[in-house]
Amino acid sequence: MDSFYPLLHFLSSSLSEGELSSMKFLCRPHIGKRKLESVQSGMDLFSILLEQQQITRNDLSFLEDLLKNIKREDLVLRLKQFEEEREVSAPDDQPDVHEKRLQKAAIEVICENVGREWKMLMRKLGISEAKMDGIMTANPYNLREQVFQSLREWQKGRDAKVTDLVKALRGCNMNLVADKVEEKLLLLNTRTG
Repeated sequence: MDSFYPLLHFLSSSLSEGELSSMKFLCRPHIGKRKLESVQSGMDLFSILLEQQQITRNDLSFLEDLLKNIKREDLVLRLKQFEEEREVSAPDDQPDVHEKRLQKAAIEVICENVGREWKMLMRKLGISEAKMDGIMTANPYNLREQVFQSLREWQKGRDAKVTDLVKALRGCNMNLVADKVEEKLLLLNTRTG
C-alpha cells in the first residue's frame, strides 16, 4: 500500500482543534474563505491542498512549512522520514545514465533560452506554485538559477523524461527552444550511438 495517504491520515489525526485552526488561518492566502469554513479536519484541509497542488506526493514543502509554523516539530520529523524512505525506494524509478545525460543537456539549453515565461513551462511540467515561489525567494535576482532549480525539482519526479520537456515546451509555444533542445539531443545521440 502506498504510504502517502496513510501519512496524511496520521498527520490529520495528530492535530488538535487549535492546531487545525492555526493551519487554516495560515492557508488563507491560498484557499478561499468559503472552502476554509467547510474544513472540519486535517484531512479536509489536506484534500483541498492536494486539489490545488499546494502539496503533492513529491513536494511536501508547503505542508512542512505549515507544521513548522504551528510548532509541531514531531510531525515535521515524520514528514522528513517519509521523504527519506521515498528517496531510498526510488532508484528503480530513476532514469538510466543515458536519459540523465540527455536531461542535463536539455536543461542547459532551456536555462540559456527560456526567459521570463519560465513559470508557464514549469506549470506544464507539474511544478507547484508554492515550489516556484520558494525557488524565486531563494534566488531573487537570478532568472537562470530559478529556471535551473525548477527543472531540478521536475527531475525528482518519477517519470521525468526529456520527451516530456520537449512536449511541455511545445505546449507553451516555445517551439524555438524545443527545436534547440532536439538539435542538442540529436547531436548527443549521434555521438554516443
